[in-house]
Amino acid sequence: MTPLPSLFNPLAATRRQTWRWVLPGVLVLLFLGILTGLPWQAQRMESNERQEQLIADTLWVEQTIRFQLNRSNESLRLISSEILDGQLQPQKFNERATTLLTGNREIKRIGWLDAGGQTIASTDYVDLARELSQWPLQTQEALAQAIDSKVPAYSRPIARPDSARPALFDYFVPMFVGKKYVGALMLSYYASAILDEMVPWWFAQENQIDLLDIDDKLIVRRASGGPGRGVYTHQRTLDLSGQSVTLRTNSVKGAPRLLPNLLMGSVIALSLGLVWSLWALWRDINRRLATEGELREQVAFRTAMENSLVTGLRARDLEGRVTYANPAFCKMVDMPAESMLGKLPPMAYWAPEATIDYEKRFAEVIAGTVTQKGFETIFQRANGERFPVLIFESALRDLNGKQTGWMGSILDITESKQAEDLNLRQQEKLQASARLASMGEIASTLAHELNQPLAAISSYTTGALNLLSDPANSGDDHRALLKPALEKAAAQALRAGQIIRSVHAFVKQREPLREAVSMAAILDTLEPLIALQAQPSATRIVINVAANLPVVLGDRVLLEQVMLNLTRNAIESMQHMPARQRLLRLRLGRTLTAAGQTAVLTEIIDQGHGIPEDVAERLYSPFFSTKSEGMGMGLNICRTAIEFHGGQLTHASNPAGGTIFQFALPFADDALATSLPT
Repeated sequence: MTPLPSLFNPLAATRRQTWRWVLPGVLVLLFLGILTGLPWQAQRMESNERQEQLIADTLWVEQTIRFQLNRSNESLRLISSEILDGQLQPQKFNERATTLLTGNREIKRIGWLDAGGQTIASTDYVDLARELSQWPLQTQEALAQAIDSKVPAYSRPIARPDSARPALFDYFVPMFVGKKYVGALMLSYYASAILDEMVPWWFAQENQIDLLDIDDKLIVRRASGGPGRGVYTHQRTLDLSGQSVTLRTNSVKGAPRLLPNLLMGSVIALSLGLVWSLWALWRDINRRLATEGELREQVAFRTAMENSLVTGLRARDLEGRVTYANPAFCKMVDMPAESMLGKLPPMAYWAPEATIDYEKRFAEVIAGTVTQKGFETIFQRANGERFPVLIFESALRDLNGKQTGWMGSILDITESKQAEDLNLRQQEKLQASARLASMGEIASTLAHELNQPLAAISSYTTGALNLLSDPANSGDDHRALLKPALEKAAAQALRAGQIIRSVHAFVKQREPLREAVSMAAILDTLEPLIALQAQPSATRIVINVAANLPVVLGDRVLLEQVMLNLTRNAIESMQHMPARQRLLRLRLGRTLTAAGQTAVLTEIIDQGHGIPEDVAERLYSPFFSTKSEGMGMGLNICRTAIEFHGGQLTHASNPAGGTIFQFALPFADDALATSLPT
């Protein structure tokens, strides 16, 4: 006898054991690596943050200096404009210049030179009253550059021995009358004062700030917080008119240090303790798994066989007690095996109405007279649900061949029974479906066709009742108000009857009435009903009708219903829009069809939410609707009615938002192609 295959694979078990050792070790090494790299990563992040902060602060300081210099220079240019306009005389110049000098301590002097370089006015007559040839070369070059380019220019840094702050910048604003040079204004800045006055103290406490010339030579330095360490540095170029000066910042902070060694040692010690704990835990788990593996090997194959069966198995001893029930049988009767094991009949899954049959079959099984041929009966689930089963009984014997009970195989034959019943009722269901489809089509059509007339009747009668209940309305005025409302209600009642007759004729496959009708007259008749629909949402209605439109051949009732359905949909699409956007436009005009016929074009234009592309594909399908209360037949009926009249119902997006529904109906023949009064 060939031994049964074992589900226990030694190679797979060895691989699992290996992974149980390797995976925790890899995780621990990864954890240690992360802990080791954390201080370095933290140091790097802090260093990057300091560098980024220094760059941002340097940019802010550079912009501040540039702003302050530009503000002073702009004031000097305004003074030059006033001089050229004749509004500022030399005697008033010193007063204006002194005011500018007082508010900006970085400015040393302000002067006014004539075309020959002689001083006209100055805040410092002693230093400025000299010939142009006696000025430093940098100053002469800056003035010459300003005159040649006709734009203001800075000089290179100038060392002035006679000043306590020797590093100066001169700024010249040339003045021209036409193309003639008539003089210049001169403004001198203290380089050191630019850093002292324009760099905030908190930035100077944390950084060494240098101004460098175009050759990277130091002009001036401010180191309030001490010398920079060269770890975090940044430099920005101050693009001055005619010159280039570099602003360099050097932080007094050094590189961040790693975490203390004691903390790192503690982390490593804790990690080693974690490794030892994991090793002890996995050793215990491996011992338990080895013991459990032997047991799993014995029961795995039997459990796999039992769980894979779809046939219910039930074992009973010679006295009829249930000794075994497989999962398939427990699922079949919706009862756990514990509730059946050791129980004698009657069983909980027996149906009460078939108890006599069960007892008879049970007696045959105990007596050993049951045949191998299966028999049908019914069982019940825990919730009382009945289902048909087919049972096969056979003797259950032990290894010595001795009978120890009975084994029953139970099949759920619910699906086969349902298939038989379905075949028996097939013809009746087909006939009933055909009748229900016809009745459903009629009911849907009636519901959509009668909706508007009945709504109008309800509105008119409600208005009449309101008039009757108002004590202010009496006498002839009372009758004068009631008569139009009741006449309109009567007209709508006649209209509803006409709709029923039209639908009835359609169901009987009669030809709808064709007559010469004017779309303008139809629109004029429907205007009160459309206005009634638009009133709750305060929708404005604009109607445009071309003059002398010919008539079309059609059924007036169907065309009126198409117009009412389309206008109702348009109004409903705008009810959640802003009040200024709720506008319904109705247009009648002439157009040419694809066949070259002249036709009456009807357009219903709204400014609602529009129609998405996925909805547009199924918009005219029966029973498709985007409304919670919609039946999905409105647009389908409208399209069928328009196609009956030889036209086609289409829609397009409105450029102003919303949708445009339109259809074109061909003109009537020559005998009827006369315009009706509108």
